Amino acid sequence: MTHPIPIRRDGHRPRLLAHLETALGLAAVGVPVLPLRAGKLPFGNCAACRDNACGGRPNMKTAGPCRCIDICHGWAAATADPAVLHSLAWASAWQQAQAVAYHPGGARLTVVDLDDVDAVIWARESLPATRTVLTTRGEHWIYLGSMRSANHVRPGVDIKSSMAYARWLGPGTGTMTRLPDVVRALVDREETTPARGEVVSSLTRSATWDATVATGCRHTERFVRTGLDRGVALVRARTESGAGSQAYGVAQFLAKQHTGCPGPCGLDAMGQQIIAAAVSVGVPEAYAERAVTNGLFSLNAGRTA
Repeated sequence: MTHPIPIRRDGHRPRLLAHLETALGLAAVGVPVLPLRAGKLPFGNCAACRDNACGGRPNMKTAGPCRCIDICHGWAAATADPAVLHSLAWASAWQQAQAVAYHPGGARLTVVDLDDVDAVIWARESLPATRTVLTTRGEHWIYLGSMRSANHVRPGVDIKSSMAYARWLGPGTGTMTRLPDVVRALVDREETTPARGEVVSSLTRSATWDATVATGCRHTERFVRTGLDRGVALVRARTESGAGSQAYGVAQFLAKQHTGCPGPCGLDAMGQQIIAAAVSVGVPEAYAERAVTNGLFSLNAGRTA
């Protein structure tokens, strides 16, 4: 039996509970939703599910027996069941929520997430018009139909559909059109996540950064190692989702630190360590390599390699 969360209807209704009302409105039209905490991130797993100890929730990358009533397992917690959304088990999350997310694939939708002006220009030149939603830095283009999700399919472009969530930023403008083949083609077959127990990659190439490969770096060895170790730790912490995206961000951050160096700085070796970290948490090697390469050279930092 669930216990509904009381929502005050007067002018003093807590602002954060407005997210629950938004979620219930989306659920009413069949869109699976979940709350997001600070940083646009899902709430962490409960103690029983921590580190995927429960075996995973169905529809996760490593599906298992979990039927947890709490808001666990990221995007897979998304639901259109108002009884769950309004339950006591989710009450604390709604009271802390900073935003509402939805699971596009669960609503048979695909979101092309355009993260900057250049990506938006590319979409306007290359993709059929559809419903668009303004974001903080770019736009979401929403198509009818679901597909496999992937990050960084090209500079500034992510595909969010199955096994992913997107932040709800309003209904947008324009008419949704069918998912075109040009969007499906952005996701390569090599990016399919393997099932548990399968070999992700042999990772035949490996390297470890040290000062001997950074003869033109203006930073101290301690400075470089500290940044690299922290970046690798951030990637390895993404055990359930987002490791590929995190690897791109770490690579871009490290490259930015060396834009003022005459080079070489050993960026290739740093990249190999980031790739290895991403592969260790389930990212296919080819995808990890592409994400890290895009991150390293997104600032035209090749001269410092």
